[in-house]
Amino acid sequence: MVSAPEDEMDPRLTPLRRIVILCVIILATTLYGTTILVVSTILPQMRGAFSATADEISWVMTFNILATAIMTPTAGWLSARFGTRRVMVISLAGFTFSTFMCGYATSLEGIVFWRIMQGAFGAPTTPLAQSIMMASFPRRQHSMVLGIFGFGVVVGPIIGPPLGGHMSEMMTWRWAFYALVPVGIAATVGLWLALLPDDKKPRKAHLDWTGFLALSVAIGCVQLILSRGQRLDWYDSPEIMIETLIGLVAFWIFTAHSLTTKTPFLNPRHLLNRNYSLGILIVTIYGMLNFTPMVLLPPLLREFAGFPDSVIGFIIAGRGVGGSIGFLVAGFSSRIDPRLSMMVGFGMLFTAGIWLMNIDLNVTVGSLVANAFLQGLAIGACWVPLTLLTFANVKPEDMPETTAVYHLLRNLGSSFFISISVAEIVRSTSANYARLSEMVNPFNKILTLPEVIGSWDVETVAGLARVGNEINRQSAMIGYLNAFGMFTAACACTIPLILLMQRGPVASK
Repeated sequence: MVSAPEDEMDPRLTPLRRIVILCVIILATTLYGTTILVVSTILPQMRGAFSATADEISWVMTFNILATAIMTPTAGWLSARFGTRRVMVISLAGFTFSTFMCGYATSLEGIVFWRIMQGAFGAPTTPLAQSIMMASFPRRQHSMVLGIFGFGVVVGPIIGPPLGGHMSEMMTWRWAFYALVPVGIAATVGLWLALLPDDKKPRKAHLDWTGFLALSVAIGCVQLILSRGQRLDWYDSPEIMIETLIGLVAFWIFTAHSLTTKTPFLNPRHLLNRNYSLGILIVTIYGMLNFTPMVLLPPLLREFAGFPDSVIGFIIAGRGVGGSIGFLVAGFSSRIDPRLSMMVGFGMLFTAGIWLMNIDLNVTVGSLVANAFLQGLAIGACWVPLTLLTFANVKPEDMPETTAVYHLLRNLGSSFFISISVAEIVRSTSANYARLSEMVNPFNKILTLPEVIGSWDVETVAGLARVGNEINRQSAMIGYLNAFGMFTAACACTIPLILLMQRGPVASK
């Protein structure tokens, strides 16, 4: 990043104040990250409390994701128009109040509304938090602070599901929200007191309504397709086809307008920055790889391998431990050559993917914990150098806008890959069940051999049911292995992109 030398930075930014800023920012980003997946474990209780159908209760997550995706790109304009400090504090205060109201909601409509508010207020916090940190610390300390910042961004969602499950078991689902409110209040007060007393004077920033509305519609359609596609059988559904058509038209309008207007909502000139263009491609893949194993492994282990929830939580915790170490190590290793650290990180993710492609339903807990630890270590090792190189030549005044796009694509990549992975699992499970069940018939002489049939009984209805259950388990396992294969292939795609990036000025002191 093109930043001022340490002796030219604001004298009010004393070392103590920088530490306070860093601590409060980490608290805020971890809080926001925790809410991303905290609802995933309490949906069954919420469904019962509101007497909702499975499709109705899914809007609690869908609308939150939609609001987050639509509001994330506005971080740059809001910062320019009202000031980074003011927007950050108001966003976090609104997010905290919305979180409290989510717990207080007494109807399905109420919880959906406050989840929309939660996503809308919380969306600007992550890109603005990164912008604040990179502006508050001299360039030579960026790798260190980004490593600590990345801990909050990535580890927060790991905390969410266990927290939600524990609070709902100990009390009710409402306390999964209430437990976050004190943290939000502390982070809001801390931000107000810790940041600079005054922002730079906000400039009169023009909001390109055409670009904003077109992009909002396009992003909204993409998120609706990804959230509801599997439930509605994708393009066999008229809803998905209509959303696809509207999304394509809206994106075409946004692209054409951005290339022809003088003041676009998101300035395409940022794409002329080589590292930034490559960086947003890589961070999209990074988003695809980040949360997918956490989403896929729990149902596989719970439903088909028979692991209890406590053991699954222990396995996920291994990823958090690995991530913590990875972020700290990356803060130092990135000073040598960030590209090397990225190659090592994605190489470890590739190794973890190959490992997952070779597991079966008899996999041990130790093997899964080690794999999760390796994934976490790799995620941490990738994040810091990727962020450093992406913003190596971005001007400080462009930081809010560029970081907003950066985090938007990370989230879209995650939603996209989770959706296609789940679709592949469903498709492959169905296809393989049909193929494998064909083998169980009276004409298959292999089944008459005692050493083959073992304790299985295909002569009775109960015995056939047990065989059918086993076929379903093995068919699902093949589907999960295919999804892990897609994960591994995505890891490999990052290598040529990394080689094209320039080292940039980030390593200079």
